[in-house]
Amino acid sequence: KGFLAKYSNISRTIVNTTRDTVGHGTHTSSIAAGSRVDGASFFGLANGTATGIASLSRLAIYKVGWGTKEVTLVSDVIAAIDAAISDGVDVLSMSFSFDNVPLYEDGIAIGTFAAMEKGIFVSTAAGNAGPSFKTVNNGIPWVTTVAAGTLDRKFHGNITLGNGVSLTGISCYYGKFSASNFPIVFMGMCDNVKELIKVKSKIVVCEIKNGTFPNLVKPTKNLDAAKVVGSVLIINSLQMDEFQFSSAIPFPSIIINRKHGEIVKDFINRTSYSSSIAKMSFKITSFDAKPTPSVDYYSSRGPSKSCPYVLKPDITGPGTSILAAWPTNVPVFDFVSYNKFNILSGTSMACPHIAGVAVLLKGAHSDWSPAAIRSAIMTTSDIIDNTKEHIKDIGTRNKATPLALGAGHVNPNRALDPGLVYDVGVQDYVNLLCALNFTQKNITVITRSSVNDCSKPSLDLNYPSFIAFFNAGNSSKTTQHFHRTVTNVGEGQTTYVASITPIKRFRISVIPNKLVFKKKNQKISYRLSIEGPRIIQKDNVVFGYLTWKDDKHVVRSPIVVTTPSFNL
Repeated sequence: KGFLAKYSNISRTIVNTTRDTVGHGTHTSSIAAGSRVDGASFFGLANGTATGIASLSRLAIYKVGWGTKEVTLVSDVIAAIDAAISDGVDVLSMSFSFDNVPLYEDGIAIGTFAAMEKGIFVSTAAGNAGPSFKTVNNGIPWVTTVAAGTLDRKFHGNITLGNGVSLTGISCYYGKFSASNFPIVFMGMCDNVKELIKVKSKIVVCEIKNGTFPNLVKPTKNLDAAKVVGSVLIINSLQMDEFQFSSAIPFPSIIINRKHGEIVKDFINRTSYSSSIAKMSFKITSFDAKPTPSVDYYSSRGPSKSCPYVLKPDITGPGTSILAAWPTNVPVFDFVSYNKFNILSGTSMACPHIAGVAVLLKGAHSDWSPAAIRSAIMTTSDIIDNTKEHIKDIGTRNKATPLALGAGHVNPNRALDPGLVYDVGVQDYVNLLCALNFTQKNITVITRSSVNDCSKPSLDLNYPSFIAFFNAGNSSKTTQHFHRTVTNVGEGQTTYVASITPIKRFRISVIPNKLVFKKKNQKISYRLSIEGPRIIQKDNVVFGYLTWKDDKHVVRSPIVVTTPSFNL
């Protein structure tokens, strides 16, 4: 109704249907709860059995995006959330956002506050504006904000040179290609279409200095215009999604790194023109790619502009090159036919993974609050990749900070038995809103209550993570304190002992450093203190972890220390 009211002229050309006319909603829904399908693939790529995370759960879908641009209005979003609450859903998955708006103008923040009050877990996408800091969307304290990570699955093509040397590169070409040999020629940066047309019956090798999108557009357009039989692109570092770039090339193509590129160029230079041959093969799906998972470059980074005092994103889920269901009447690409499955990348794909995990946890622990489920997912997550190193950030090529990774990469099985949880009540969120210096009118927009108790305002939410802002100024030391309460959801009597990852130039302590529980559901509070210098490098981000351990459980929380330039 909101869309009809605002765009009365445009809306006449848009069919008022509940059907998915874009594909995004079908894809994300099937990730969360799709049924098992054998023989799923994207034209032969990623062939195998596909299933949603919580495949036995039931889907209720509420359409809020209209037209080819999926125009989404605040009023429609709030109406959809209200309908979901009325229908009695347990989990909401929301792979969209409103950019750069305060919480009291954010339809998702407003609607999901009511959902949280009704015990509904909400998973939201962090956004695809990375790798810069302060780009995270849905930095809402009462939802779970999800970053995107990579899989250990890769799509390849092979090029075999005339001397028998075979090289593997990235390729998502899914068309047919002759297995016969072709001449191969090096054409520099492939910036001259007329010259490329002269060699179009050969495999054309191009060298692209920088793998950013603007640098890749021209040579690929030139190759397509010349109608070359095939190409090899030498790129040192592809700074965009591999599948989305490679699959968008409408001709046979393989992307190789600089090292393999030198081998190809050397072969071409050493061999006579007539015998410089090669052959190409495609549709190769491989596993065990290393290192994975990594936070992908596009995933939006914290801190949250709408509420920087709560560390966001919360968690990383699989988001890159995700195969899921697709409407059969929506083309997967402009130049490609229709398919029951598509492969997409984004925090939109990561978000429903976490929603699905939340459904499984809700099934196992029906009495857990949304905050308890979020806590279980966060504190049991992984921070180590498949090379036994700290998970990397593809955007920086360094260790992923919690501003990119959140608490870690989701580990669903461990989340079933977290040991301890950090619970949050409605009044705790109100206390936070009061401390953000919102007016009573602003707070009422979110809480829908004309009476909001602001007697105990606090930015210190009982959250499973910590972010501290240290002001620049004089060199005297300063200390920030955080108070937390944990609930024992494990078996009865147990003792947890704290350990802290050191952070350079900061002294971190926890009192008490031992938590002795006598029964299940008992709550115990502790205080974390961060002491450090006032003068730290501008925009510097340092981090560590607080870990509580008993004989069976590891309960880990990220700690970030940074400068107020990240603040609002």
